Amino acid sequence: MNLIIIHRNKNPQTSSKFLRFAVSSEPIAGIVLNGLSTSLSIDRGTETIFAIPQEWDIKLNTGSPQIISYGENLQIPAEFFNKIKANSWLVISNGRFATQTNRPLLTRVLTTIQADVAAVSIEPELLAGYEKLRLTAQGNIAGIRRLYSHSAEPSPLPVDWPHHLFIKTDVFNRIFTSNTLPESFPDFIDGCRTNTVTFRAVKIAGAVLDLETEFGLLNLCRINIERQSLLCRNLTAADNNKISQEARLFGKVLLGKNIEISSKAIIIGPAIIADNAKLGQGTIINSAIIGPDVTIPRDQLIDNRILIGPQFNRNQKNNLQTAGPKGACRMELDLSRLNDKAVFRTWPRLSYARCFKRIIDCIVAIIVLILFAPIIPFIALAIKLSSPGPIFFKDKRQGLHGKIFYCLKFRTMLVGADRIQDKLRVASEVDGPQFKMHEDPRLSTTGKFLRDTFIDEIPQFINVLLGQMSIIGPRPSPESENTLCPSWRDARLSVRPGITGLWQIRRTRKPMKDFQEWIYYDTAYVRNLSLKMDLWICWQTIKVMAEDFARQF
Repeated sequence: MNLIIIHRNKNPQTSSKFLRFAVSSEPIAGIVLNGLSTSLSIDRGTETIFAIPQEWDIKLNTGSPQIISYGENLQIPAEFFNKIKANSWLVISNGRFATQTNRPLLTRVLTTIQADVAAVSIEPELLAGYEKLRLTAQGNIAGIRRLYSHSAEPSPLPVDWPHHLFIKTDVFNRIFTSNTLPESFPDFIDGCRTNTVTFRAVKIAGAVLDLETEFGLLNLCRINIERQSLLCRNLTAADNNKISQEARLFGKVLLGKNIEISSKAIIIGPAIIADNAKLGQGTIINSAIIGPDVTIPRDQLIDNRILIGPQFNRNQKNNLQTAGPKGACRMELDLSRLNDKAVFRTWPRLSYARCFKRIIDCIVAIIVLILFAPIIPFIALAIKLSSPGPIFFKDKRQGLHGKIFYCLKFRTMLVGADRIQDKLRVASEVDGPQFKMHEDPRLSTTGKFLRDTFIDEIPQFINVLLGQMSIIGPRPSPESENTLCPSWRDARLSVRPGITGLWQIRRTRKPMKDFQEWIYYDTAYVRNLSLKMDLWICWQTIKVMAEDFARQF
């Protein structure tokens, strides 16, 4: 159950007429309320109720969402609580803001947060791919912070109503005295503290539109008009619309009633023309909202603007000036960033890269593990006898779409070798973030043999069976290495990392070129991925393994 409250703004310096205009004007109100009702919820299809100040004149058509009016305090109807499911969340949203976030991330946050009430604020700076400069006290650049996945973080309690409040069902009776919600957020917080209700605040990645601004209202209407499957042109004659045959409508245009559109007028969608609006001859409307009772003289250009009707703009004489200077606002909001997989390369569902490669991986992994099963106990015994510690080594790596997994290998080094690596980095024989020494002192006697013969990588076929790796693909690397190459990271993580790959068989190990070759060959593999390339890499890998194995004897 969702309750969306449009709070009063009692500060005249920050008060805006846009939101009140939007919910009081048809057909704009239907678009705005529909956009808010789908803004944020845990379960799709959840019933939504709007609470709007009683002094606002709201007249909506039949079929509009349920609306309740409130005075000083919001009295929530008793039937509202009867519709709420047990062991669920009541969502109270701030109707000033339309938000979108990554639903799986939101669900994880609410599952793990230990609180009866969660104040959720949507923060665009936590979106994947966002970069932010870090400055010193003197204003010098200290570094760049880049997020590689949508994230969330704790935050201080907000001073005013947050974007969303999530309230557990078992604390309703302790919070809502007489089914009344206080008008101010500090009073709500005091009520929670008085009734020993645990409260947490969190910021979560997402997009926010402030509907008290022209930019926010324009974008919300654009998004919801474009989601409609049918083209919205002039309505029937019953709506008393007078549209000249010489007028032209392009794209999705939503029209109200009693509208007059003169000859040679051009309307380019997405656009909304509200009730009783009059467009003069030669008028051009491009991605704009024309309010009710607005009259536009001939030969005017309205580009990405909102023109508010006289009932909402009594202090202005010229309707064309009510929305600000022409061209000051552009409708630009990219919601594709909310999909954390949008930056990765994709393939058709039944293609080799997405379907058949995975089937081949599973078959080969099963065969290899069966063939090596008889000698695995002897390998484990040799590892134990050569140095104390576990048989397997697990290390965090980033897999498909950046998902973290534990890459398995037979342990070839002394316990604690990762802590020694920083001291040995000056002797690294390769450039870039990776580390390699020909005579690495951390290797055990058995470990050196396992590495030289590639036997240490046999456990990675378990990762293949689990869907974390592939037989062939880019080198599996940790997040700390991927952060150093953001321009190539998204390409490499478009596929599962591989036990072997193009870089492993083509690298030259020339000084100061290994890192460049690593990135070049990994991205080249993703660009040209095919069955033919995988078969060639397999054949080349077998040749290299046979030659290296022969050198051991």
